[in-house]
Amino acid sequence: MKGRKQKISNDNSQGKDRSETESKLGVQTYMGITENNFTNIEQADYGLMESILSPTSLNMAYKKVKSNKGSGGVDGLGVEDLLNYLRNHKDELLQSIIRGKYKPIPVRRVEIPKEDGKKRQLGIPTVVDRVIQQAIAQTLSPIYEPQFSNHSHGFRPKRSTHTALKQCQEYITAGYKYAVDMDLEKYFDTVNHSKLIEVLSRTIKDGRVISLIHRYLNAGVIEKGKFVDTEVGVPQGGPLSPLLSNIMLNELDKELERRGHKFVRYADDCMILCKSKRVAQRTLDHIIPFIEDKLYLKVNRDKTVVAHVKDVKFLGYGFYINKGEGLLRVHPKSINKMKEKIKELTSRSNGWGNERRKEALRQYIVGWVNYFKLANMKSLLVEIDSWYRRRLRMVIWKQWKRIKTRFQNLMKLGISRFQAMMFSNTRKGYWHTAKSPILQTSIDNVSLQKSGYLFFSTYYRSVRV
Repeated sequence: MKGRKQKISNDNSQGKDRSETESKLGVQTYMGITENNFTNIEQADYGLMESILSPTSLNMAYKKVKSNKGSGGVDGLGVEDLLNYLRNHKDELLQSIIRGKYKPIPVRRVEIPKEDGKKRQLGIPTVVDRVIQQAIAQTLSPIYEPQFSNHSHGFRPKRSTHTALKQCQEYITAGYKYAVDMDLEKYFDTVNHSKLIEVLSRTIKDGRVISLIHRYLNAGVIEKGKFVDTEVGVPQGGPLSPLLSNIMLNELDKELERRGHKFVRYADDCMILCKSKRVAQRTLDHIIPFIEDKLYLKVNRDKTVVAHVKDVKFLGYGFYINKGEGLLRVHPKSINKMKEKIKELTSRSNGWGNERRKEALRQYIVGWVNYFKLANMKSLLVEIDSWYRRRLRMVIWKQWKRIKTRFQNLMKLGISRFQAMMFSNTRKGYWHTAKSPILQTSIDNVSLQKSGYLFFSTYYRSVRV
């Protein structure tokens, strides 16, 4: 199937494959974890692994992976080929996992740009590995959910960025006006495997499941055609990584709760709220040793700040206080990012037709407003819409190109013959022309809306109601 070469071993000996733990059976690893007889079927605890590999679990996992679509991994197998592959290789695959001989294929590394100009590394597993990881994640999630903190909101059922932001508002209104805005440096790339395995082993008693997760952590990546070991880190991009992230950082949550702090965490974004700047600074100084010496993670000192809540950015939002109440606004950086995207979508160089442009703009505006709808931004969106409509008029004016076309269209839109003749011959730039009274009159707000363009303020009013 498209050259897929899944590493399924029939050898019953332990051997020295790259994904196995370096410790001997029955010998403790670095963090004090014993993976004793984790491939011995006769002694393994039947239960959790069988739940993961049950037909119901695997069917759910398959449907989830299929619905998410996404690109394939290094084996070239696509989502559209997945069902046929599983039908032909299901028994062999399941036996390999049960016997502890399954070797995940290295993930395909891709890079996506970040706001600061740097790049975030993603690891794209093969579609078969995505199904297995999804089955693991959906089986373990109900086990770990009761253990997770109420301050944690990322990648959890019935929780979201909005629930995290509302919790921030509650704390700010209660008088916690200073924040420790903490940044964990390259968190997903620096997770200590031994520490994570130790934490997992406190709850998961089926050594086969621990071993399988360990194999995924050690599967490696293919970068620029070359294999690279993954001795640390949890590759972003697979279904299992969000759960493993929460399991690891739940250790931080429990420590912050033990110390009595008010905090909110979404994945690796964490904000601790305090009543004074001095307390906030002391809190940061005291929590850093725990993060770095106990969890083996790194705090980015350059990006971690102690400041009044009005000066911090959390999940794209900013905060302000009005009559003692903590309120939300769109952070200026998020506004700038949105404007850059609108410029991209209203560019004439992308070769799009009007209908495609309208649909792309509609999808983006709906998504953006739904995400930022908690913010008070009515007046802001009125200003943005004015700028946005000017962009649209500029695009339309560019499309008309020729003097004759401009003249005819202006006449159709109700401009007098003399004005249409004069204006169609203008030598002013596109952006300057887009603000002219003639274009604002002919291509007015109502005509733009009737033609199918959605405006930020219009949609915002509908979702706020």
